[in-house]
Formats: sequence, structure tokens, C-alpha cells
Amino acid sequence: MVKKRVAVLISGRGSNMEALVAAAASDLYPAQIVVVIANRPDAPGLARAAAAGVPTGVIDHQGFGMDREAFERALEADLESRGVELICLAGFMRLLSPWLVDRWQGRMLNIHPALLPAFKGLNTHARALAAGVKIHGATVHFVVAETDSGPILAQAGLAVNAHDTAQTLAARVRRLEHRIYPLALKLLAEGRVRINDGRCVIAGLNEVEDVLISPGPGGWST
Repeated sequence: MVKKRVAVLISGRGSNMEALVAAAASDLYPAQIVVVIANRPDAPGLARAAAAGVPTGVIDHQGFGMDREAFERALEADLESRGVELICLAGFMRLLSPWLVDRWQGRMLNIHPALLPAFKGLNTHARALAAGVKIHGATVHFVVAETDSGPILAQAGLAVNAHDTAQTLAARVRRLEHRIYPLALKLLAEGRVRINDGRCVIAGLNEVEDVLISPGPGGWST
């Protein structure tokens, strides 16, 4: 099996990065994580990636001042030097310019802690609770120039409990994230995903089962 070469970009602890690295450790998984790159040298996820035997890199955005283009060109040069074919953003807290997004169109994924198109942006769990929604979750989508607006590849949902806080809801949703992100990358790396009129079409008989996860009563409720 020729595996797709994947870079994971992080800014913090990288729990979704760890889920991707764990999945890619299988010989049967169609992608390999060839590097984890952080835009912050103190990102805890760098040590976690190194401990798992994954090469790491740092491109500190602060070293470029307000020159976003220079930062992105340095990032692009690093990705090209490693032969990266796909990118997964995993808590990468930088807005990317259309220049970089266009270069990776259809090859860059992001995970968002809400059921898009609801609750784009930050503080999703507190906003979901304030809105009184009964179902919340996570979404893996392709990255486009508009934040949290790309074609949706996979989603997972759970029921919001009456006693949930933003913190408990975040922890429960994070478990869903760790399940659907490796799944979404797998589908993309296998070449099963195409984008048609802004929507993801996935080859395979079990398409809905593959990309929509909804734990049953009592499932993942802790």
C-alpha cells in the first residue's frame, strides 16, 4: 500500500493530532503522518508527537511579525520539502489566506467542535448551551477561504445533557472528534471523496454509516 503523506498542523496540545497518529500507526491505514508542525514553539503537542516517533517542526508566526504571506510561504516551503500530499488542521489557531487555501484546495481538512453550519468560530460549546440546542457534536470539513464553511466530510452528534457545562460538553464532543477525524482522513486518503457543487460525495455502499456517527442511548455519556 502506498500511503498518502500527511502533515498535521497544531497550535496547542494536539489531542486530535494524537488520534490521527494512533490511527496511522496501523499498517492498514492509507495515510502516514510525516510531520507535525506547530506555529508556537511551546505547543505541548510537539512533545507528544515526538514521543510517538513523528518528526516535528516549528514555524513561529511571531517571527514574521504582521507579514502573513511570509509565514505562509515558509510553511508551504516546509510542506513541499517533505513531500506532503494532504494537510490536517488540528487546533491550528491561525487564519489562512486564500493564497495558501487555494494551493491546497481539496487536500486540507479541519475539525470543528460543532455541527456545522451551526456555531462557526470560537466558544462553540458555551454558545450551544446558551442556545438551548438538544444535539451538539463535531464536523470534519474541507478548508476554504471562508472560516468553517467548507464542504462537510464527516459529522458526529450527541445529546446535550441537562447538567452539561461548557467543559463537560467539550470533553464529550472531543471523544467524537477523535473518532471521526481519523475516519475522514482515511476516506480522503483512499480517494473515495469528491466534491460536487460544494458537497462531499463519498464512494461506497455504507456512506451514511461511514460519516455520520450518533451514539445510541447511554453511549459516550460520561
